[in-house]
Amino acid sequence: MAGIMVLGIGGIWYKEHQDAKRQESTETSADESNIITWQGKKWRYNKNISNYLMIGVDKKEPVETQVGSTEAGQADAIFLLSVNRKTEKVTLISIPRDTMTEVESYDVQGKSLGKSVDHISLSYGYGDGGQKSCKLTQTAVSNLMYGLPIQGYLSLNMDGIPVLTSTVGGVTVTVPDDSLEASYPEFAEGAEVTLTAENSETFVRARDVNVSQSAINRMVRQQVYLDAFSQKARECYEHNTAFAASLYSALEPYTVTNVSEDRLLSLFETVAKDEDYTKWTIPGEGTQGASYDEYHVDDNALYEKIMETFYQEVE
Repeated sequence: MAGIMVLGIGGIWYKEHQDAKRQESTETSADESNIITWQGKKWRYNKNISNYLMIGVDKKEPVETQVGSTEAGQADAIFLLSVNRKTEKVTLISIPRDTMTEVESYDVQGKSLGKSVDHISLSYGYGDGGQKSCKLTQTAVSNLMYGLPIQGYLSLNMDGIPVLTSTVGGVTVTVPDDSLEASYPEFAEGAEVTLTAENSETFVRARDVNVSQSAINRMVRQQVYLDAFSQKARECYEHNTAFAASLYSALEPYTVTNVSEDRLLSLFETVAKDEDYTKWTIPGEGTQGASYDEYHVDDNALYEKIMETFYQEVE
């Protein structure tokens, strides 16, 4: 009961704090539609930006289940890809899987049980393993980021990782830390390793669940993999403009998305052009919860990053 009381109080504080922030961010006058006031200045959302949620699911194959069964798997890797259609500049935002935020849960009949503060990775599991799961995670991420519009999503299950790596003929990475070294000596910190269909899943997924915040170390490795893959994919695209279409065809069996093929191909081409894309991680701190690791967001720092990334100052 004490644990339930603590979670309840934490949830009330979180909601009130978020509501207060949203109230601050939506102060507008009748003649200043879509303009918000922040730090004494006026800002407007940059309508040239489109946002797409990328989800890595901890299941080996596509899952079809009913809403509320919690058998769909979890959102093990969560990234938000933001593309400025005017400047063609790209921002990749990493969202720790253990981020504590509002998550909507469902019973086995598919009836909503309301929202509570929980790990954002669990949002996917309350869905059907397909579109509904993706939409639930999309909603959780949007709410976490103060109602940020997210135009589309794409999820990839674990079987897609070796395929993804194979499409570019393997990628070479420098291992960023020693989190895998004890179990996989080839992944010693600082080692330069070529990832193939055989070992890429280990690099991007393996972690010691008995080590606190091991998911954070894994997320760093995922970022390293994405950097290396992006570089290799860019080279493939420069030599063969049909590469984007072949990549889409190879990954289609392992994905769930609401983005059209044409739009995905256009997105890939835009990302391929930006060799120096911006990266940042949801600011916060990892802690040891009662049962599992938790990542608590620094709301003020997140709000500032959102303003810097998605808003423009009104002159």
